[in-house]
Amino acid sequence: MNSQTQLLVTRPNGTSTLDTVAEEVPVAFEYNGISHTVMLATPADLEDFALGFSLSEGIVARRSEVFGIEIEEADAGITLHLKIAGGAFARLKERRRSLAGRTGCGLCGAESLTQVVRDLPLVADVAPFPLEALYQGVRKLPELQTLQNTTGAMHAACRIAEDGSISHVREDIGRHNALDKTLGALARADLQSAGALLITSRASFEMVQKTAALGYGILAAVSAPTAAAVRLADKLNITLVGFLRGSSCAIYTHAKHLQGMTI
Repeated sequence: MNSQTQLLVTRPNGTSTLDTVAEEVPVAFEYNGISHTVMLATPADLEDFALGFSLSEGIVARRSEVFGIEIEEADAGITLHLKIAGGAFARLKERRRSLAGRTGCGLCGAESLTQVVRDLPLVADVAPFPLEALYQGVRKLPELQTLQNTTGAMHAACRIAEDGSISHVREDIGRHNALDKTLGALARADLQSAGALLITSRASFEMVQKTAALGYGILAAVSAPTAAAVRLADKLNITLVGFLRGSSCAIYTHAKHLQGMTI
């Protein structure tokens, strides 16, 4: 299934031209034959999405608990069939969430307040990371946002290495989906917890939770964080950076993890 399509649009001067528009389709997650949730998402990098979502939501604790992923396309949308370990499936059944997939709020559909805040451990042993690498990464990312550059409708997430190089760029109409796809790609590459994460959106509470769930100690966003995200990042020993643009940023928590600071 294509991630974008060509549609006819009318311009103010009365001319009609073809425009590239992002696709948005329902993507259903099914674990061991049981339906779990449906998310609206871009139909690309779906294996990464399946693994990243499963890890960042705590459905599985590690990659090895996912035995297989099958993708089924139909007229109504796409179903991701995941086969997971018995222990993980038992835990899932105990804390069933009826998530209503959204492109905005990642907590929509939680059935109780206790499902909002997960019990996550501190991110320990965060390696010092060069502030300049964050600046280099955010300057390089736009040229690699293929879908954003053609549709104008995509968020992106990626990993920044200590030398400022970026990798595992994933895009989606949903900011949470983009991060899940990148987290899944990193887990498949055995790069879990290495480097910093960059997102082209605001940093919300759940984005910090997803970052912590996979052991990353640095989350940088091109936009603002929420107060809840800042409090959670501070609690979990995560460096949270906002307004990362060009050669400037605002560091909200744990600046001690960044090298090259003038204090």
